[in-house]
Amino acid sequence: MKLLGSNMEEQWMNSINLGITNWIAELQGDNHMTLNLKTPSPLVSYAISTFGLWKVQLYCPIIAMDVTKSSNPSPDERLWCDVIRLVTETLMNERGAGTTEKHFPSRISLQLTPTLQSNVLSISVSKSSENPTREIGLERTIEGSFDPPNSIGLKVSAGENVTMSLKPWKFEQSVYGDTANLNWFLHDSEDGREVCSSKPSKIALLLPKTWFKHRYSSVYRPFTRQGGVVFAGDEYGESICWKVDKGAMGKTMEWEIKGWIWLTYWPNKRRTWYTETRKLEFREILHLTLV
Repeated sequence: MKLLGSNMEEQWMNSINLGITNWIAELQGDNHMTLNLKTPSPLVSYAISTFGLWKVQLYCPIIAMDVTKSSNPSPDERLWCDVIRLVTETLMNERGAGTTEKHFPSRISLQLTPTLQSNVLSISVSKSSENPTREIGLERTIEGSFDPPNSIGLKVSAGENVTMSLKPWKFEQSVYGDTANLNWFLHDSEDGREVCSSKPSKIALLLPKTWFKHRYSSVYRPFTRQGGVVFAGDEYGESICWKVDKGAMGKTMEWEIKGWIWLTYWPNKRRTWYTETRKLEFREILHLTLV
């Protein structure tokens, strides 16, 4: 997988995910079979480290992830078109599910632990980010003018501008022994509840301008246009540092990365009451040479 390159790797794994998704969907659609396929780990995962960069790559069909929360009625099988980038947007719209109808990350948790801890002297952690804020600025203006001299009257017009700054993601970090815990939570900007453990109200699902109805195109979108998310250090915490003794310099340390990823589906443009959250756990080992 590493030799294929990132672009070919993604296309190949999308093909594998498509085959597994279709296979599971067909088996689940058979009324004569009771099937509950789950995966305790990603379909494919690997970890690499270079100077100044750790990379963990995960692939798993959403249909095979564990469901932690869902609402009734049962999900429409067309929802699984959201994991496929092998078909055109036109075809997806014909099937009733566009690329905007897909699961989005709602929580990410990581644990970083040096497996051989004899060289670790101490660990320090910087502060976490503040709670999500919602700042509203209101500006009212009134303009007036007189009519020309040959008429009598006064024209008055009023306007109102509302500006809003949203921070839907909250970051928390802590340490336990020599283990660092990193947590990113997505919050509903309307009521402040965590998305992964709650669901939108039916009234909110009917409103056309709530943030999750335009989560990939609005100016305050919490994701990229492709549906991903990038956490920058200047906004989501600063750093966690491990201090090691001088005898460890030049040696290779082994690190365990253990994590959990929650993906949530809320309707974007479709008219449906269905919502759900799924979770995937992974574990990888990285080797880092201290210089």
